[in-house]
Amino acid sequence: MKRIEMGFTLIELLIVIAIILVIAAIAIPNLLHSRIAANQASAVSSLRTLTTAEVTYATTYNSGYSEQLSYLGPPSPASTQPNATAAGLVDSLLAGSGDTSEKSGYLITYSPGTVSGGKIVGFVIHADPITRGITGYNSYYVDESGVIRENTSGTQATSADSPLGG
Repeated sequence: MKRIEMGFTLIELLIVIAIILVIAAIAIPNLLHSRIAANQASAVSSLRTLTTAEVTYATTYNSGYSEQLSYLGPPSPASTQPNATAAGLVDSLLAGSGDTSEKSGYLITYSPGTVSGGKIVGFVIHADPITRGITGYNSYYVDESGVIRENTSGTQATSADSPLGG
């Protein structure tokens, strides 16, 4: 009688596990770099959205730009009508609380400009990685001009940095 053996030997299983580990070692760093690239793209998109929302706010309420980033957020459930402190121009995640919000690994910080003639005439928004090197590498800056600037040296971006893509 012939004895039929089924299954894998220990050596065969160890070889398969070793192959899987080698593939994982190659793929994981690429996955992390892809996540950082996605976070940075999201930060730039968030700055574009906030700049457009600020222009819309200034036009709608005729009071200049908003005093706080959270003023661009949705109205409370009790009040369905947008107003100057809850304009409904961006979602609650992007509007954040007060002058800061966090989205896709980036901390977004808003600073209103000076008041002239009873209106806020400018603003500055920074987007910086929450954990530099893990959630993102670059810092971004935008003001009322709408030009997004980027700093790749590891410090907060300013108006003196190069425009994005330039």
